[in-house]
Amino acid sequence: MQRTVRSRRPSLPAVRFPAAGPTALRLPRALRRAAPAVALALAAASCAPSTSGGGPAPAEDRRSGTLRVWLFQEVDNKPKEAVVARAVAAFEKAHPGTDVRVDHIPVESRAERVKAAFNDPASAPDLIEFGNTDTAGYVRDGGLADITEEFGAWADARDTDPAARASVTVAGRVHGAPLLVGVRALYYRTDVFDELGLRPPTTLAEVATAARAVRKARPELYGIAVGGAYTYGALPFLWAHGGELARERGGSYTAAVDEPAAERGIAAYTALFSDDNCPAASCAGMGGNDTVAAFASGKAGMAIGGDFSHQAVEAGEVKGKYAVVPLPGVRPGSVAPAFAGGNALGVLRHSRHRTLAVELMKSLAGKDTQRRLFHAMGFLPTYTDVRREVAREEPFTRPFVTTLEAGTRFVPVTPGWATVDSSRVLPTMFQQVIRGDRTVAEAAAGAAARMNEAFRR
Repeated sequence: MQRTVRSRRPSLPAVRFPAAGPTALRLPRALRRAAPAVALALAAASCAPSTSGGGPAPAEDRRSGTLRVWLFQEVDNKPKEAVVARAVAAFEKAHPGTDVRVDHIPVESRAERVKAAFNDPASAPDLIEFGNTDTAGYVRDGGLADITEEFGAWADARDTDPAARASVTVAGRVHGAPLLVGVRALYYRTDVFDELGLRPPTTLAEVATAARAVRKARPELYGIAVGGAYTYGALPFLWAHGGELARERGGSYTAAVDEPAAERGIAAYTALFSDDNCPAASCAGMGGNDTVAAFASGKAGMAIGGDFSHQAVEAGEVKGKYAVVPLPGVRPGSVAPAFAGGNALGVLRHSRHRTLAVELMKSLAGKDTQRRLFHAMGFLPTYTDVRREVAREEPFTRPFVTTLEAGTRFVPVTPGWATVDSSRVLPTMFQQVIRGDRTVAEAAAGAAARMNEAFRR
């Protein structure tokens, strides 16, 4: 008889996902047709600005002509194209003399194209889609217009999720309109949990206990699939224990991963890489996609996956045999803070159609278009009221909306973060601990030193 994981408080409500049939969930069209586009979109790139006065002179703010737009090309792009075409048609009708040309660019080549656009304003687009982790770097590069005043006067923007707004804000100035948001929660096998008499975990400690119970009873499974290269699956452990990635003072950042609270979170996450759960030899090199794939293929009892992972799981061996709850925190009934990923739209600083470009941005990132993108692509809206609407319509979103409403976190908004991310500072830290090369304190100190070097550049 395996140990049953129980809590002192009622567990967070789970959303179960039945097999196909009369009781199956009605999914957004694109989620029925293709693998999640958001997973690709979250890897996207970004731009940068100056101030509202840093755009073209008033004489160059043309109120007619051709506006060029670059959006990301998704895995299944047709539904996105249809939503965008509808919004563009309405915009052109409301603005006689304008012609909007939209190009959907490959995510893989966006960095080179965006850099070239910054360096050649004459051939650059007026409006681009970019990834929110790159906002600060593109602001530093001078590519995006400061739209603080326009954003502040925009009625829709009043309901923007605070974390989404923070992701496009640098030094108190807004440089884009959030377009979509993505967060992660805890997927678990209902058949395995029912077989072993386990309840959905309500604390991170219970996650670990349940994982080891699953592994002991079903040694062919990982208890919870975790990855040493899965940064955004690990960060909730750090944040839930009270840790921080970095601290900001006077516009400068100092690494905080070597503080005691952060080290407790690092220790909690890396402790899951063991033979009684997810062996280091197999799991140290895994990333987020690997952990979701392990769960979807029936090789794990649990996994931390995003709303954008839902279709991949639905297409796997566990369809009809899983549920999702918010990843719990340290205290019973709490939710571990999740990373708020996503994309945004921004006006290029050198656009000769600033006013029109801002209005088009509002149309493409507004509430009506975000509703349509959700139903077409499964993208979670950045507006709190619209998210509640879609959660009522589509049950699979509820654990993710609950996670968002519990409070999400973001990476340091500084150009140095791009270096931290591309240099794999955090995965290296986790893997050093997982493989036994360094203690938590040693690995955290090394990561902090590398982060501070990147922040000083």
